[in-house]
Amino acid sequence: MSYLTAAVVLIGLLCVLNLLLTLTLIRRMRQMGGGGVQHAGPPIALQPGSPVGEFAAVTVDGEPVSHDTVAGLVGFFSAGCEPCHKLLPRFSEHARTLGRENVLAVVAGDDTEAVEALAPVARVIVEDYDGPVADAFQNTWTPALYLLGSDHRVVATGGRVEDLSVASTA
Repeated sequence: MSYLTAAVVLIGLLCVLNLLLTLTLIRRMRQMGGGGVQHAGPPIALQPGSPVGEFAAVTVDGEPVSHDTVAGLVGFFSAGCEPCHKLLPRFSEHARTLGRENVLAVVAGDDTEAVEALAPVARVIVEDYDGPVADAFQNTWTPALYLLGSDHRVVATGGRVEDLSVASTA
């Protein structure tokens, strides 16, 4: 019985020691600025300077769109994606300032709410998650935003409109 008591006391002491070390580590990280680390954004394959791959698609309004006709803001959204729905108002506001012809929104899956919100301010394409536009952008994450130059190359990328604002003003 004394072995059992000693084992329980030893395990209890190890747990207390572990807790103290964890709290010390957290305190030091906060002092060094590690407590305010922000998410680096979505995993985006195409980086600034990259060309967009070839694609051809049709918008919900029947307008043909291809890699040659896309410049400006491109946004990828998906059905059931809470961050996508949170981004929609800010994206729509920014798209309105650019003009509908300079904005392409790609909605993956069946999300009529997103399509209805985006249609007045963007050319909207509805496709599968691995559709031709997503393949051309090598996009596997939503929300994902791309800013394209007139040469159809990526100028900036990000998961928020604010990620693109520096490049759009340059």
